[in-house]
Amino acid sequence: MSELIYSDVLPGGKHWSMVLRRNVRLRLTDVDGGANVGMLFYNPANLLERYNAPDTLKCQHTFKLTSGHCLYSDMGRIFCSIVADTHGWHDTVCGNSTKAHVIGKWGETSYQAQRNDWHQNGRDSFLVEAAKYGMGRRDLAANINWFSKVSTDASGALSFDTRAAKAGAAIELRFEMDTLVLFHTCPHPLDPSATYPRKPIRFDILNGPEARADDACRTSAAENGRGFENNRLFYAGCGCG
Repeated sequence: MSELIYSDVLPGGKHWSMVLRRNVRLRLTDVDGGANVGMLFYNPANLLERYNAPDTLKCQHTFKLTSGHCLYSDMGRIFCSIVADTHGWHDTVCGNSTKAHVIGKWGETSYQAQRNDWHQNGRDSFLVEAAKYGMGRRDLAANINWFSKVSTDASGALSFDTRAAKAGAAIELRFEMDTLVLFHTCPHPLDPSATYPRKPIRFDILNGPEARADDACRTSAAENGRGFENNRLFYAGCGCG
């Protein structure tokens, strides 16, 4: 049984960060449908260890992320596992919107003129949050885009699926190690919306039990079992890579 610790709503086009402890859960809910949540993960005890998108995909032989998948660090450990998902397809290859991209698509704005309604972008949002922990441009990595479905055709061209948006869709992450989480609600770089999308998300932080030996995320791929073992060794005190 999970116990709610904290709940809030982050408006569209904003950013936030937090450190979540081992076995804590983060539930994200797309309030209106069509939200995008860019997210990055770091080890707060060693900020050089961060989310690794290529390893996450190849270790589990997947292009999308959904229930049963684990999110890997570049040290072979597991930051978190996806224990529930009603959206079904999340992007981890398309990266972030940039200032130039947002200006070119939705026009230039400024905080001085538009105040909180100015058009923020994903890359600068990550940089603002990263700076709070002494990090900068060199520390950014390929990010996840929760609630955004991007598929490929036979030629490898990427396309953004607007039909996948569902109001109330939710995903729940169980953290397998202490993790610094940076996230924003800025538009996906392939979002075709004619106007700057401002889609809020609700985030709930909950206590919950640790993964059991027969946990679906642990057993869904052979590499996941090794990732969980790397986590066990890390917390046993050896700090193995």
